Amino acid sequence: MSSKMPGHLIRRLHQLSTQIFMTRMREAGFDLTPVQYAALDALRHRPGTDQAGLAQAIGKDKATVGSVADRLEQKGLVTREASPSDRRALKLALTPEGKELLEKAFPIVEHIQIEMLPGLNDKEFQQFIELATKAARAAGVVAED
Repeated sequence: MSSKMPGHLIRRLHQLSTQIFMTRMREAGFDLTPVQYAALDALRHRPGTDQAGLAQAIGKDKATVGSVADRLEQKGLVTREASPSDRRALKLALTPEGKELLEKAFPIVEHIQIEMLPGLNDKEFQQFIELATKAARAAGVVAED
């Protein structure tokens, strides 16, 4: 019975979270995917990160991050420039428009976190976060705080 398998449940919750994210962003007038938001948020905390570092920070491969960076640059949300120490590495930074979009989108993203886990009360929500964090850390896919 697949409904009792963690992989199936994780995949279905991921689908739900992506659908909710896209719907709420569209309703707010933003053209932004979850991966694009994750990239912008990572760059807010790590300005000047290169594409390889960004890929690692958001858990995507370098090719995907290259495409995401292209799209964000086309939208005027990030800049890319060659690193002074390695001309092959492109350093990414938020533009003022990118920073403004993040500020406007953050309250929406924060609010939809609860919507992504329907049916859980506050205690269960916190328990889910603790267990998911524990599993993700043990798997090495999120850093320690």
